[in-house]
Amino acid sequence: MGSSFSISRIELKRMLTTLGVSERNIDGLVAELNRMHRHANAVAFAGMLQKIGLKADDVSNVLRRIGVDDITISSIFDTLEEERIKSAYGKVVELSFE
Repeated sequence: MGSSFSISRIELKRMLTTLGVSERNIDGLVAELNRMHRHANAVAFAGMLQKIGLKADDVSNVLRRIGVDDITISSIFDTLEEERIKSAYGKVVELSFE
């Protein structure tokens, strides 16, 4: 995941409006991105999109529209899931059974 992708604020707002996201949630997302100096890693961005109510398919579509490939999108969702597990259950350990 070493690539950079960009999207204009206007295009992002247009996409999210089309997906049914409220103006309030869009403004909150844009404000959060502004606080991050308009830069976010893909995992954080995908998590932000989920927090404003987008389902995984819609998040994937947004990522595709800004040029992220499917393998990277899959990796983003894997990382998000790992982060959820770690936050819910503490540190994840690997077990092996023989």
